[in-house]
Amino acid sequence: MQLPIFQADAFTSAVFGGNPAALVPLEQWPEDQLLQQIAAENNLSETAFAVKVDGGFELRWFTPVAEVPLCGHATLAAAHLLWTERGYPADAIHFFTQSGPLVARREGNLIALDFPAQALRAVDVESPFAEPFGAAPCEAFAENTDGGKLLLVFADTATVADLRPDFRGVAALPHQGVICTAHGEDCDFVSRFFAPNVGIDEDPVTGSAHTLLTPFWAGRLGKKVMRARQISARGGELECELREDRVILRGAAVTYLRGEIVIAR
Repeated sequence: MQLPIFQADAFTSAVFGGNPAALVPLEQWPEDQLLQQIAAENNLSETAFAVKVDGGFELRWFTPVAEVPLCGHATLAAAHLLWTERGYPADAIHFFTQSGPLVARREGNLIALDFPAQALRAVDVESPFAEPFGAAPCEAFAENTDGGKLLLVFADTATVADLRPDFRGVAALPHQGVICTAHGEDCDFVSRFFAPNVGIDEDPVTGSAHTLLTPFWAGRLGKKVMRARQISARGGELECELREDRVILRGAAVTYLRGEIVIAR
């Protein structure tokens, strides 16, 4: 078996920045075990798999250890690669996913992703969130789904930048991942994202996290369009817009790799 594979850096305009993701275009879906094995072999935070169907593509995302219901940076990378490497002709790509229909559109040099906004509920900030992060958050919120993401709000950008998490402690929290955020100094807000329980100690740039961050900070700042930075080691920049119950994320991507997977069977 031979399969094409591509890799791009998402939410950046320069290679080696942003968040790398792979795309494996498929003619049809193989067994899930093979998808997971490919993602584990790639050892990237996300590998996207796409199958062309009427009206667009079915799209799925895998970390090295698990399938996830939504991934923003791998969707952006997949759209970029379908346009640049696979010659998809339309300026909008419709994706059919576990999280419902998603749309990627070309907007000049940027790609705009249209995602559902995610709601949050306040949780007790006195819960043991400070211990694995070494700093106490000012507020805590949880996604409105069992085991969803946790959002921790810290006092300032420097506190978020200086976090040195105990990843075993973070993985023990009953959440798919933890977003740490603060008001920005030269942007509207900053964040970092940790998800060791799905094989990602720290994700460089996390689109799905911004489906929670965008409505949260829109409410705090009274703004619909905001500039965000994810202040990981690689770093990434996003433009975030709240449109009623949808979040529009805009960013650039750059191709890094073209290749072929060879599986002897």
